[in-house]
Formats: sequence, C-alpha cells, structure tokens
Amino acid sequence: MKKSKFLNLDNLSFQDFDENSELIPLMTPEDEELINSESLPESLPILPLRNTVLFPGVVIPITAGRDASIKLINDANKGGKVIGVVSQIDETVENPTAKDIYKTGTVARILKVLKMPDGNTTVVIQGKKRFAINEVTSEKPYLTATISDIPEAKPAADNEEFKAIIDSIKDLSLEIIKESPNIPSEASFAIKNIESNSFLINFVSSNMNLKVEEKQELLKINDLKERALQTLKFMNLEYQKLELKNDIQSKVQSDMNQQQREYFLHQQMKTIQEELGGGVSSGEEIEDMRARAKDKKWDDKVKEHFEKELAKMQRMNPQVAEYSIQRNYLDLFLDLPWNEFSKDKFDLKRAQKILDRDHFGLEDVKKRIIEYLAVLKLRNDMKSPILCLYGPPGVGKTSLGKSVAEALGREYVRISLGGLRDEAEIRGHRKTYIGAMPGRIIQSLKKAQTSNPVFVLDEIDKLSSGHQGDPSSALLEVLDPEQNSEFYDNFLEMGYDLSKVMFIATSNSLNTIQPALRDRMEIINVTGYTIEEKVEIAKRHLLPKQLKEHGLDDKALKIAKPQLEKIVEGYTRESGVRGLEKQIAKMVRYAAKNIAMEEDYNIKISNDDVIEVLGSPRLERDKYENNDVAGVVTGLAWTSVGGDILFIESILSKGKGALSITGNLGKVMKESATIAMEYIKANAEEFGINPEIFAKYNVHIHVPEGATPKDGPSAGVTMLTSLVSLFTQRKVKKSLAMTGEITLRGKVLPVGGIKEKILAAKRARIKEILLCEDNRRDIEEIKPEYLKGLTFHYVTDMSDVLKLALTKQKVKNAKKL
Repeated sequence: MKKSKFLNLDNLSFQDFDENSELIPLMTPEDEELINSESLPESLPILPLRNTVLFPGVVIPITAGRDASIKLINDANKGGKVIGVVSQIDETVENPTAKDIYKTGTVARILKVLKMPDGNTTVVIQGKKRFAINEVTSEKPYLTATISDIPEAKPAADNEEFKAIIDSIKDLSLEIIKESPNIPSEASFAIKNIESNSFLINFVSSNMNLKVEEKQELLKINDLKERALQTLKFMNLEYQKLELKNDIQSKVQSDMNQQQREYFLHQQMKTIQEELGGGVSSGEEIEDMRARAKDKKWDDKVKEHFEKELAKMQRMNPQVAEYSIQRNYLDLFLDLPWNEFSKDKFDLKRAQKILDRDHFGLEDVKKRIIEYLAVLKLRNDMKSPILCLYGPPGVGKTSLGKSVAEALGREYVRISLGGLRDEAEIRGHRKTYIGAMPGRIIQSLKKAQTSNPVFVLDEIDKLSSGHQGDPSSALLEVLDPEQNSEFYDNFLEMGYDLSKVMFIATSNSLNTIQPALRDRMEIINVTGYTIEEKVEIAKRHLLPKQLKEHGLDDKALKIAKPQLEKIVEGYTRESGVRGLEKQIAKMVRYAAKNIAMEEDYNIKISNDDVIEVLGSPRLERDKYENNDVAGVVTGLAWTSVGGDILFIESILSKGKGALSITGNLGKVMKESATIAMEYIKANAEEFGINPEIFAKYNVHIHVPEGATPKDGPSAGVTMLTSLVSLFTQRKVKKSLAMTGEITLRGKVLPVGGIKEKILAAKRARIKEILLCEDNRRDIEEIKPEYLKGLTFHYVTDMSDVLKLALTKQKVKNAKKL
C-alpha cells in the first residue's frame, strides 16, 4: 500500500466540510447514503488524470499542469465545484481526447485549490460516486461529457461472508501497515475508524501499489462483495511480497559487510543516473545479449557454453573488474560469425578473367587457384588448402589474395606477421589477465563477419621467437587442415572452425620458415618478371594506377614502351615492380606539377624527359665483361630481390701454397672454394697442371661487391673454372655464365633459383649458360619466350664443366708458371 494522502482525520460530514479547514474528513455511512440519494447532473466537465484512479469517498491531491486542466478547475471552483474525474489509458498522451480516456470514472467535489510557486495548480478533490460516460459533447476548451449513474449492488446487512471479507481487509490492512516501513502508523488509526464498508474498500484500493488498469478494473466492478474479494486478493499478494522482502532483509542484514554496503550504494547511484537518463542497467545488458543470441547459428555446445557464461555474468557485481571482462567476452561470442558463410561463386571463366585482369604473368599461381575452384565446385565441400606464395618482393603475392577473394566472392582479410614474436598474437590471452584479448585470427574473423574468408598471412617467413613464445609454432594448428576445424583460442576458451577459411601465406624465403610449418603448406613459386613483363605491367597497371592516385586522367601522360624499358633497366634493380612503380610515380608527379602550375610539358615522354625527371641512369646493368684475364669467370646467383650475375676473380702470387678468400663470403661459399682447390690438386695431371706449382704460389679468390654478404653452394663450378683457368692461363669461353654445386668426387649437383638466374643472365647479355643435368626439368618449366637467345649446356661431372667452359687459347699476357 502507498503512503496515505490525508493530512488529518475527523468525523466531519461531507456537507459540513469547510474550505478553510486544514482537516480532510472520512466518509461515514450517513454521508454515503446522502451521496447515493443525490442525483447526478446530465453533463459534467471531465478532468483526465495520469497514473491515478479516484475512488468514491477518497480524498486525493492533484497537480494540474495542462492549460485545459487548469481552466477546468478554475471554472468549476467558481461554480458548483463538481467535476467528473477519469483516468487516461495512455499516460504519455499530452492532450487526451475521447478515445484516450476510460469510460468509467468518479464524480468529485473540489475541496481546495492551491496556486503553487512554479505556476502549477494543486487541487484537493474527494470522490462522490461512480459514473459512466455516455458521450463526449465537446473537447474545447476542455472535455465535457454527458454521464449516467452506475448503481452499486450491496450485499444484505446480515451477510456473514461479506462481514468476514471486510474483517479480513481490515486485519490485513493493519498487518501491511505494521510490516511496511513506508506507511505511517497513523494510517492504522484511519482504518480502525472507517465505518462505511464501501469506503473502506475504496480507501484500501486507492492506496495499494497497483497499476492504473488494475485499479480501473476494481472501480468498474458493480457488485460490492465481488470488489471486496478482488481487493483482498491484491492485498494478499502485496502482503506476501512484503513478507518475503522483510524476510530477505532480515537474513542478509547481519551479513552485510563493507563491500555489500558499497555495492548497495552504487546500485542506488546507478538507479538515480538511469532515472536522470544516463547509462544502461546490467539487467538490460543481459537481456539485450540474450535477445542477440537468439539470432546466432551456433550449435548446442556453443549455445550451452554461452548460457553458462551469461548466467555467471548475471551473478556478478557490475562494479567489480571481472564484470567488464566477462561482458567483453560475451560480446566477442555474439560478434563472431558462428556458422555464417558467404556463398562461393563458381564461375571459373569469370574467376580467370579477374585473375588475368589484376595480374600479368603468374600463370602457375592462377592455374592452381582455378584448379582449387574447380574441385570446390564439383564437391561443394572441401577443406581449404593452405597455399604459400614464395618469391621476391614486389611480384604481387599479397595483392593476389585480393583477386582470389574477389574471384571467389569471399571477404578478404590480411594480417602482417613480419616481426611478430608473441604467441598470444595468434592464440590470444587467457581472459583472466588484465588487457586480455583474442588472437589476430579470431579478431580478423570478427571483422570479416564470415567464417570462410580468404585469409592472407603476409610475410610468414619473418616470424620471430621471443620470450613470450614462438608464434610460428602457434600457427601449426591454424594451418593444418586436419586440425583447424577446432582451432583453440585462449581468450575464446573453445574451438572455432577454420576449415572453411582459405589461407594464403606469402614468403620471400623458405629457409627461415619452421620445417613443420612449411610442411603444412603447398609452396607455389612466384618468380620475378622479365624486362618485357615489367614493361607490360607498367603499361597496363602501374601507370593508370598512379595517374588515378595523383588526380590525373589517362590523357595527362603517355609513356611508350621504349621509355618504360629505359626506366626498368636504368633505374630499377629488382625481380618485382615496386621500385618501378616509384619511378613511374615520379614521372606522374612531373606531369601533375606542370598541370598545376599551368606550364607546358611533353605529354608523350621521351628519353630526354626520363633523364630530366629521374636523373642519369643510376644502375648500369651487370654486363658480361671480357675473357682476356685468366681466373675471371661469370657466375649466376640468387638474391632476395631476384637473380644476379656474380664475378669470381682469382690471382696467383709467389708463396707457399696458401689459399685466401675475400668478398664477404659465407661459410658454405668458402667451403666451395676449398673443395674446388683440393679437387684440382688431386686431378692436376688430368688438367695439364704441374703439381709442383701448388707449393710455389699462393692463391687468392675474391668476389667483388664486398659490402654485400654472399653465401650458398651454387658458385662451386664457377670457382672451379676460375682456378683451372688461373693455373692453365687459358681463356674462359666468351659470353658464358654458370651455376652449380660441386663435390670432391667430381660431381655437379643441382641448385635453385634457376628462373631468376636466367633472367639475370639475359639482362647481362649472356649467350650461354652451364648448369647441372638435374636442372634440365627447371628449364623445361620456364616459358619458351624467357629462353630466347640462350644456349644451355647440361653437365654431370666437373671435367665436363672444364671441357665446355675453357678454350685452348691462352689469355693475353699469360704467366709462365
């Protein structure tokens, strides 16, 4: 029950009430009989009330703020002081009309009108008898309606059941007043002194904590006994709630410590903030999460886990630190695309067009992608392969991932692994730690909003280990098609299916990739481009792209193929095209500057324009020199930026047979020089060399460009040829380059990087290439246009190398040994 709204109580009759009195009367049976005998007027002004229902006999204060209500009260106060009071159906309606009010109300008499300092008007009214609205006759300046009396059916005076109900209402009212701390004890005095049974029922109904619609239902009941029973029912519910509340309070009161006290105060502050319009309660957050969870496509295991974690959050104090961690955890659960898959596009011809449009060359890679799409189309269910695109920088490995995603119709996700040294970046942190978050795999899937994106793992060879663990080991589960259907993230604390994700890794080197990780991937070699390919790429892609990025149209600058070739050869030294794009950007800026300054310039770039903008060619291509000096041989090398030619120089000086090596060489390369030297000593007579000279001369081997570190076994045949040429003073065959590993038994072994080495040889104007017989298959895989102008010699023994590489002619100024 609510706190009573009377000031003082006295047995004054309804008619004897003095407007200037501070007393508010109770209704007696005599007053009730007199009111019932009065006839109602045919029409009354209607005052709509928000959140309140007026019962007959009950006195309530009303604050009127609406202009129509204030005018109605003022007019009625000057007149007969009688008005009709009804409740609004929807309290938010500001200007209620006939459809916005209930049809049953109470005739009321104005007892007192008070003008408040804030401009509102407070009026004290007392209900008289119930009425029904027949018709609303006007709505301006306030509602007016014709009304009719609603008779009340009363039980007989000797009805024992009714008497028992009334006694129960009185007793229960006194109990509620006793148990509730919010109701003043004086209210029990009022209950005891109410003589009228109908007024008692109305008084109790008016002061109970009921909704407006519930009170309105009580007001509509014509049978007084039925109304009494319904009132008693509501009172019993209220009493049970009050008892339960008091019971809980008595149990926890003794256990309330400082933390609980602070929590209670925080909850009060939070409630006040919500009332003032700020913040969302924890209960609302939980209900919102529960509503979002209904739309998720997760399986029973995930659903059960989520419900368990949500229940845990519901039991938490919102003020503790763990609450926000748990909320972030559940937010992640709801944001992840559980079993959400984008539909694959299986139009292989369209996919081929997209790959050809975005990438010139790279035929092996594009062929493998089309094969994957073909199998996926036929089976419609296949564990995605793990592809690793391996090759030098700038050849389009990363951008290939975007094209694959577009061809498949999947989302594109990329994470850079360069320099990553924390295992938690892959697997996430346990959520118990401060600042915990999921790993990059799960974060990226959340961002992609599908569980089958194209996922590019960039620079996988540049992962490094630190004291936080080895991230390459953490990737083992991610990149294993047999395991990644249950990828375990430490933050998520359960498996997530990655089997539908298409992983594409990129790498510049295979040597630094952990062997177990390399074994899980299908290696696809993305080789460098020829000069012709670079020119074509520049024409088709790089120049249009740079013109667009600099705000110019296609007609602003034209660079013909000869000029593009000049830029490629004179200003770039790479297998890819990243440096070439930078040089083209300089040319485009040259045009942009002239356009902005309204100066004339050559739209069609000439050779002179290239030199003017880019300066003199900085890179003179390594070209084959001459074969006039003994001991100088051209070798072929592989570097991280592609193939290159390498000169091996050797010289004799009088001494005791010492061998010295310079040129910033690695251990393996030094060993190749030692092997070549020892093999020559062992087979000196076969090569026409006097064995005595080994003890009379020191040999020094040098590889130019000493600032550049060099290593690997592929210079073995080159060193062998250099030393035999030195000891025999014979010329090396003109325009010849070679590569291959040697052994003490005289065998030549195959080496890698053949395509890059061949491209380097073509740039250097080499005509003939000598390499191991086992490398023949590498040559056969290369497009014929790359091999134009080259002659290949395949060898198996070191003696074959010397027969092909050395001529019988002595060098100019040959030494006599």
